[in-house]
Amino acid sequence: MLNRLDLRGQTLGPDLSDRLPRPQIAGEKPRQAVRDILAEVERRGDVALVELTRRLDGVSLDSIEVAEADMDRAVSTLSSELRAAFDVSIARIDRFHRHQLRPSEVIDSSGLTIRAYQRPVRRAGLYVPGGRAEYPSTVLMTAVPARVAGVEEIVLCVPPSAEHNGISPSVLAAARLAGVDRVFAVGGAQAIGAMAYGTETVPAVDVIAGPGNVYVALAKQEVAGRVGIAAAFAGPSEVVVVADATTDPIYAAIDVIVQAEHGPDGLAWLVTWDDAVADAVCAAGNELLAASARADDVRSTLNAGGYAALVDDPAAAVAVIDAIAPEHLELQCRDAEALAATVNNAGAIFCGSHAPASLGDYVAGPSHVLPTFGSARFASALTVGDFLKDHHVISVSPQGLRVLGPHVVAMARQEGLHAHAESIRLRLRDSQP
Repeated sequence: MLNRLDLRGQTLGPDLSDRLPRPQIAGEKPRQAVRDILAEVERRGDVALVELTRRLDGVSLDSIEVAEADMDRAVSTLSSELRAAFDVSIARIDRFHRHQLRPSEVIDSSGLTIRAYQRPVRRAGLYVPGGRAEYPSTVLMTAVPARVAGVEEIVLCVPPSAEHNGISPSVLAAARLAGVDRVFAVGGAQAIGAMAYGTETVPAVDVIAGPGNVYVALAKQEVAGRVGIAAAFAGPSEVVVVADATTDPIYAAIDVIVQAEHGPDGLAWLVTWDDAVADAVCAAGNELLAASARADDVRSTLNAGGYAALVDDPAAAVAVIDAIAPEHLELQCRDAEALAATVNNAGAIFCGSHAPASLGDYVAGPSHVLPTFGSARFASALTVGDFLKDHHVISVSPQGLRVLGPHVVAMARQEGLHAHAESIRLRLRDSQP
């Protein structure tokens, strides 16, 4: 099921990431295709969106925007079981993210006062993938943090499907329950362009959040600066499962398969210091794949990005983890929480045999929009902070200016910025008691 990679007896230093295999998902060809799509959307607006949706998604749209009545209807058709699951998920996501809000602060020092507080962006644009599957959970995991942050207007873009002649009812229901204001049946790089530039129908937003395929992730990189891009490179899914002799091979195997199920270009790793464990997990995986409805897709992903890495010990496993910087990390091994404390780079860490990453995908509380493609080295999960701006207001008394002003003058003169120094000197002259 997995490609074997023997790292035993090697020095696993800081250059390890350069020696580990990783799919190359962002060549010049897809990047140029994304640039062409973005340019077309910026130039032709709604007309480009309709034509690209017909060509790339195989769907002819009567309307780009989904009617509110359709969203309400979708909620009314939810089964009681799914409605209860949505409600639990929303409540847990809301509760977790409310702890991230910071109260305003006032800092006084030497006659200078700083008032620090947060303000939400006015309009947030969310992207939720489609095509291979429907993802109402991603609607919740992006919209609820935005709503907790206090965003005034939340818009959502989702690729339409021919099966539903538009957007899945479960996605529309999740959007309504999570407080999304407007929904558009547009996907891919063209959706990112629409939210960045604005069209006749889709409004330009201040921040774009949400995962997607390589084209979506590249499109977000291209428009960064024109619009804020929340979190990090949220692209194809990744997992690293660490296992030892205490691990149930079926648990480890199914959790490797779970992330590979999302589609191509992802990473699915098993890391262990026990040959017998690697053998048992791969054997269990082959049995599970034999009964999988998506066996061919999963095998394709695992052939390109699935590895069973053999290392010397738990410390070596952590070195591999930090080099990969995976989106999801599962520590299904002895002393999992102690080992987690030594990990520096991972989007989300799950400890123990009863905490699969799928728990985090739906109901744990933290957003499942996580950094991929190594960006967990410098980035984190989507948070309310991605929808907030930090403001600070500075005021100073005449006494404070007399205390601090001479230091400004000294530094400004050293830098050759004489007007900066003079702006202080003139005030010091006029503020003498």
